This record gives sequence, structure tokens and C-alpha cells, in this order.
Amino acid sequence: MENPKKYVPGPNDPLLPPQLSEFRNKTTDEVLEELNKMPFFMNKLDPDENNVELEALKAMAYEGEPDEIATNFKNQGNDLFKAKRYKDARAMYLKGLEIKCDVPSINESLYLNLAACELEIKNYRSCVNYCREALKLDAKNIKAFFRIGRAYLEIGKLKESLEAVEVGLAIDPENVALNSIRKRINEKLQRQREAEERTLAQKQKEKELQEFLDLAIKIRNISLIDTKQPAELLQDAKLQLENPVDFESQLVFPAMVLYPTTDEFDFIASVSELSTPNDLLDLVLDRPAEWFAQPGHKDFSSNKLQAYMETLSGGLIKVGKKVTFHDVLKMEKPVVPLFDKALRIYFVPKSEAQDWLSKWDKNAAVMKRL
Repeated sequence: MENPKKYVPGPNDPLLPPQLSEFRNKTTDEVLEELNKMPFFMNKLDPDENNVELEALKAMAYEGEPDEIATNFKNQGNDLFKAKRYKDARAMYLKGLEIKCDVPSINESLYLNLAACELEIKNYRSCVNYCREALKLDAKNIKAFFRIGRAYLEIGKLKESLEAVEVGLAIDPENVALNSIRKRINEKLQRQREAEERTLAQKQKEKELQEFLDLAIKIRNISLIDTKQPAELLQDAKLQLENPVDFESQLVFPAMVLYPTTDEFDFIASVSELSTPNDLLDLVLDRPAEWFAQPGHKDFSSNKLQAYMETLSGGLIKVGKKVTFHDVLKMEKPVVPLFDKALRIYFVPKSEAQDWLSKWDKNAAVMKRL
């Protein structure tokens, strides 16, 4: 094991002061051990020894009149605050209050200084509470109003912050600190008002666009069904007008293209109401040859697939592949709705259509929506 190093001053290092010369040849651990025997440096107590000197020092802190003791703790707290040791300073101010001296100005200072500590360590509500205690002793204390204003400003309570500052300015209209914080509050309030106005304008715009869309849907006689558990792909689906402010422009919606005989599907994010099933097939069948060689895909071609759509009552209708979705959706009977703001269409090979249709259960289809 390497021996502990002794302190050896370098060319520019200070020599040990004379009163510490006895430590010159001791190791760091030995110096700390010696210091711990001195009351001013103790960091632990030996339960087997009578620490008379330490107890004497403790007693000295509480010697004198209550106002002198409280002032002493306040001064120690001030020194710690200047050194930015805010939690230690707070402890000293609290000790000063524990003395319960009868001098209001001392207690007022202690509360204010506690508030300053809490402000620095971001305990804003405690800061406000200590300021209120100070104001009970002096209702015109400008520092208390300033710190309340600062604390409320930090937690975004602009109204409360401004109220505190305005009361302070009523007492001292020329106070620089209060006027400075009022300027900051008003700037934040202005930004807040502007943000609220933008939000309100955006909501109004969205409301107007929704009214256009609702009118477009009503004119087209389109029914909408929201299912209990929409497909994840449809959770952000958008049913919209090509021109949002013209209800006569084309309606656009997502499409779920289902292949029930192979338990597969495609999702198309945007389909025009003037599109046809053939248009969808041209899109979804644009695949590599290897895909058509997979099991179940033999009859997946435009002329061998039939299109079906689900009705409001849970049944199915066969849809002509050249008929626009606009014409299908506007029918009065049977009603073919959009599900979760999206088109739902089934493509089934002709060779398997009869078998698939025979297994379709209207009641089960309706129950899946609930």
C-alpha cells in the first residue's frame, strides 16, 4: 500500500500558517483527525467523551437578550447567503425565528430573508408564505411585494404576480425593481393574450371548415358510422374536402381494401369520391409477379375480382367496378356508409365469391361495430 502523502508546498504554494505548523509533518488523515478534536471543526462526536468545549460554544450562540441572539443568527445567515449557501442560510434564519424575540423589525427581516432563500432554491410557494408573514409585521414592505411578484411570475401565475407588484407600486410608484418586474409580467401577459387569440382564431377556422365538411356530407346523403375499435391505421383518418372552403369540391377519404379469402388488406390514405373500384384495383394490383404466385393470389386480377361493400344493416352489396364511390355512397337504399370516416371495400375472386357470401353473417357484422 502506498504511504499517505505529506503536504509539501510548491514554488507558488502558500506555506502553512504558523498556527498550523504542528501539522507540517502529518498526513491529511492525521490533520483531519486533529481538527475533529477542535470544537470549531468537529464533524462527529465521540459518545464516550465529554465535549465540554463544544457544549460551551453551543451555549454561546444563545447567550444574550433574545433580540441579540436572533440578530446573531440573522447575521450568520446573511454571510451564508452572500456565499450562495442558501439552504444553510435558511437554517440560520429559522433558528433566529425560533428565538421568538419581541422586536418586529428583526422577525420581519428574518421572514424576508427566508423568502429570499426560498426564491433562490425555487421553493416559490414557501417564498410567498414567508413574505405574507413579513407583511403581517409591516403591511408596506416593498421587498415582500417584490418577492411575491417574482415567485408568482416563476410559476406562471401572472395575475397574482401583477396584483402583488401593483400593490407595491401603490406604495412606492418609482421603485425600479417593481417597475422592472411589472414590465416583464405585462410582456408575458401580452404574449399570452396573443397566443390565446391565435388559438381562438384557429378553433374558429376549424369550426368553419367542419361546417363546410358537414354540409358536403349532408348534401351527398352520406352516412357515417364510428365503430368502437377502429383500425389503428384509421385513428388519424381524415375525411376532407379537396378544397376545404368549397363544399362542392371533391370529397376525399382513406380506404380499407380487404381481401377476406386470404385474410389480407391494403390501406390507401387518400381516395377521391369520383374514384371507382377499378381505380383501386389498378393501384393495389401493381405488384411484382412473385406476389401473384403466392397461395390464394392466383385469381387476383382486375377481371377476376368482384367488389362488395357493407351496408348499414350489416349486409353486402355487389358494386360495379366502374361505378364511382360518390354514386354508391349517396344511395338511399341500401345505405352504404363510411366506417370510421373511411371507405371499406372487399375484393373477392369470382371463383370463391359464392362460398364467402354464404358464410357472411349480418348480425355478426353489426356486432363488430359495437
